[in-house]
Amino acid sequence: MPVLPGAEPYRHEGGEVGVLLCHGFTGSPQSLRPWAEYLAERGLTVSLPLLPGHGTRWQDMQVTGWQDWYAEVDRELRTLLERCRQVFVFGLSMGGALTLRLAAKHGDAVAGIVLVNPANKVHGLAAHALPIVRHLIPSQPGIASDIAKEGVAELGYDRVPLHAAHSVRQFFRIVDRELPQVTQPVLLLHSPQDHVVPPADSARILSRISSTDVKEILLEQSYHVATLDHDAERIFEESYAFVGRLAPTAGTMGSPMPEARGGSTTGG
Repeated sequence: MPVLPGAEPYRHEGGEVGVLLCHGFTGSPQSLRPWAEYLAERGLTVSLPLLPGHGTRWQDMQVTGWQDWYAEVDRELRTLLERCRQVFVFGLSMGGALTLRLAAKHGDAVAGIVLVNPANKVHGLAAHALPIVRHLIPSQPGIASDIAKEGVAELGYDRVPLHAAHSVRQFFRIVDRELPQVTQPVLLLHSPQDHVVPPADSARILSRISSTDVKEILLEQSYHVATLDHDAERIFEESYAFVGRLAPTAGTMGSPMPEARGGSTTGG
């Protein structure tokens, strides 16, 4: 299936400091594209991949699982590590969980992480029925576009494939066990009014990671997809300041980034 217009991956050749951005469950790079472009305009090398099964139709996601999504961001991280002197990882929602696992597994190779409304658990009684229900019902109503700002929409699926939902539930359990292995500096921004991921997930993550350099910011004016919402500019500015504090050479031009699989290095 062709990729939906706007859901394409995005890559930009910049300096010797790189950022990998991870989008959320049933979403697409569109939700993080303005953030990626903001960082690229300031001289960073940026990679925003499209996760397998995303950005086409929800049925394509039924045959993918967390191993596929994690493998994709792991490959992109390794590419950036070959190209850049320092690499940061940013993530929204499930992309936050992917970010946390990359930090836990790659250790000091990841210079720092930024989390926006990170997901840690599939909530509700229905979550416990997923192992059985997913064989009876293929999908349920979608979770995309939880945005307070009028006239703005997230490019995501209008249905949640339940086989994939079962996989993401398993993934969250794995990541939760690995949280103590996260030691990098962390910037966590979350919305008190989030209709997809409750604030309890951010609290749980903060209570279990081993990082000592941690900053928490509340996004009072935004819902779940805060990167497209009223607080988007604050997310962009705070994250760039976070990178600048830890990587004083951010924006310094270096050698070209090798062309990544599936798209141009200069844009989606």
